[in-house]
Amino acid sequence: MKRFILTASLAALLLRASAQERIAPAYPLITHDPYFSVWSFTDKLNASPTKHWTGTPQSLTGLIKVDGKVYRFLGNQERNFITALPTSDEKAYQVQYTENEPTKGWEQVGFSDSSWKTGTAPFGDGSATTQWRSKDLWARRTFNLDRTDFKGLQLKLMNDDDVEVYLNGTQIFDCKCFNGKFIYIPTDQRLLKKGKNVLAIHVRNNVGGQWLDAGLVYDKPVAAEQNVLAAKQTSIKLNATQTSYTFDCGTVNLDVAFTSPLLMDDLDLMSRPVSYVSFKVKAKDGKKHTAEVYLGASTALSTHTEYEEVTAKQYNTGALSILKAGTKEQAILKKSGDDVRIDWGYMYVAVPQNANARQYISPSADAVADFVAGKKTGTAAAEGRKLSLSTVLPFTEIGVSVIEKRILVGYDDIYAVQYFGENLRPWWNRNNNQTIDKQLTLANTEYSSVLKKCEVFNQKFHAENLQAGGEKYAELSDLAYRQAISAHKLVQSPQGEILFLSKENFSNGSINTVDVTYPSAPLFLAYNPELLKGMLNGIFYYSESGKWKKPFPSHDLGTYPLANGQTYGEDMPVEEAGNMVILTAAIAKAEGNAEYARKHWETLSIWANYLSKAGLDPANQLCTDDFAGHMARNANLSVKAIVAIGGYGMLAEKLGKSEEASKFAHMAKEMAQKWMQMADAGDHYALTFDGKDTWSQKYNLVWDKVLNLDIFPKEVYKKEINYYLTKQREFGLPLDSRRTYTKSDWILWTATLADSPEDFNKLVNPVFKYASETPTRVPLSDWHETTDGKQVGFQARSVVGGYSIKLLDYKLNNR
Repeated sequence: MKRFILTASLAALLLRASAQERIAPAYPLITHDPYFSVWSFTDKLNASPTKHWTGTPQSLTGLIKVDGKVYRFLGNQERNFITALPTSDEKAYQVQYTENEPTKGWEQVGFSDSSWKTGTAPFGDGSATTQWRSKDLWARRTFNLDRTDFKGLQLKLMNDDDVEVYLNGTQIFDCKCFNGKFIYIPTDQRLLKKGKNVLAIHVRNNVGGQWLDAGLVYDKPVAAEQNVLAAKQTSIKLNATQTSYTFDCGTVNLDVAFTSPLLMDDLDLMSRPVSYVSFKVKAKDGKKHTAEVYLGASTALSTHTEYEEVTAKQYNTGALSILKAGTKEQAILKKSGDDVRIDWGYMYVAVPQNANARQYISPSADAVADFVAGKKTGTAAAEGRKLSLSTVLPFTEIGVSVIEKRILVGYDDIYAVQYFGENLRPWWNRNNNQTIDKQLTLANTEYSSVLKKCEVFNQKFHAENLQAGGEKYAELSDLAYRQAISAHKLVQSPQGEILFLSKENFSNGSINTVDVTYPSAPLFLAYNPELLKGMLNGIFYYSESGKWKKPFPSHDLGTYPLANGQTYGEDMPVEEAGNMVILTAAIAKAEGNAEYARKHWETLSIWANYLSKAGLDPANQLCTDDFAGHMARNANLSVKAIVAIGGYGMLAEKLGKSEEASKFAHMAKEMAQKWMQMADAGDHYALTFDGKDTWSQKYNLVWDKVLNLDIFPKEVYKKEINYYLTKQREFGLPLDSRRTYTKSDWILWTATLADSPEDFNKLVNPVFKYASETPTRVPLSDWHETTDGKQVGFQARSVVGGYSIKLLDYKLNNR
């Protein structure tokens, strides 16, 4: 790679403190793994409660009391409900149900359901209490009330798929949709009666999983916060490892920074589950002031639902004062799935003892009011639901010089994943010779040096992306960095190999999905190929152990965090075989040798031979864009197979296997010539070989360029880029001619085929517009509409690591 020279003007760009109102759809605050992950979903840090990436509240609350006045700078009040009729996450309940269409009037109160079955909710497949696998389900839940004055009544519902809901015979909800988490639908309380009531539901399964769970809740009255002002946010800055804010709080300025040191050249540091929350305070008026900074962390960080009982305590160790909380049950590795949060292990909030902080535990509902009123009613130990771990930092003699203090937030999951029946500890404790107290102490001791390392890397990362692709590309890369890494968990296999296991966030919850690894790979290839090996090792092991017997790789290793074998319902033969061979070739390109491929040569040969037979004209099967459905004769999938065959030939050449190298290199070029004829549609290449009036992004071509395989003529890239530029929409290039939606990771790959910065930017700039203007406020979605910028599906996925494909091309091919 060429040496990068930092000019004065570029340095000014890197040191900017952006005051723009909108940088991201959501802002990473604490990001370590799929469970330990807290975000702000609004541009102002104090405009909404902080949340887990799934959107479930996991509140961090920040207040500062200055000369007696209190300002809120972090988080906001959660909307709280009181249960009128519990759902299964709070309490088991039974209903009458049938899977055969009932007679007319089944939704009415007076209908006789005595011939129906009795079952315990939830209903569905997988982990459901009552298994339901048929097309339709009708359920009637009878309940009695002695009051009906429930203000703000809401139907609490989780359904998969289409649903119609009746309360005492009146329809209150009807939706051709599925909801993978509880939603709340306003309901007219006047429909309720004292005495007998009936909630009647019909749910229909169209495809995939199925589920039903429903109840009623109403608004919990929340007193307006007395004497709490909103701190004025004056700037926000987001870079690779840190999100920082500046606030005007009356007579003082407050800087707050959230740092998750995910530095890929130090795996022990990267895997340490500790983030820093740093506070800098200084006076605005040159006078002396006193202040207290309050940070409250909800025990929701350690629960799947708000109804789980937790225990909490305060203790001291070494130089730290520590608050600890976790569920009473501690059901380690008992839950798996997509919209799931951890409910085992323990959360920690630590502060240096020399900071003279006060730490205590109290009910979340009382924490803010008690701090505002100056009450010291918290305890050193507590049990219950929805507690707050509170830390108060004193700042005395505040003047024109900055006073800095810090709080550490950590999580010990004890065991991180299950791998073919064996529970594995996290990487930082892989030898079972560490404790979270030691890690917190180390994080505290290394605070200054770690922040310095982060600062250096942040600048380097932005500068390299700036040089590779320009300012908007660099901004997108900053936004994607922590999201891509923290969608994984780092562990060591029983065989002593690194495992860097992804969760397919808000897609289906799979663990180590090969076609999620594939788009995620460029970031890790650019900075530490060992991490990409950690994404491939489990798939290789699955095949080489004999547990997976097919001549192509599995789709996944299970459902996160249980990596016990594929759970996805269908194979993707050409897709996954192509992915694994291409990524192994990419590791060889990045490392300058093929030793990793040598270890797995027999397996790679089986996959390459499969592709040589099935890859050129793929059968009717799924590819990574499985949300778009099955497709036969997929031209882009064919490209993947051809590039993989060429990549296998490159690996053979590096390993001195000249006969195989010649055979597969020649095969790839011969297949490419056939492909050009089969896919030719005049001024572009088609989506399918038999659909000349179609088109699609041929993003798989990018590896031919990045790996310098020279399989396809450069005119193919140019023809496609020229055509794509005629298909652009406001928020990006559609995925193909079937729909107007797109995948932003694939756009970045497609753009990297461009032979000029101008064409690259024409394709990338609408993606930047999407990221900075989308109305859907969730951690960056990679699947969005090009017409209005709205999320179609997926969020917080690791695939945004694919944005680094341009950087990878620059690093590998501009040395």
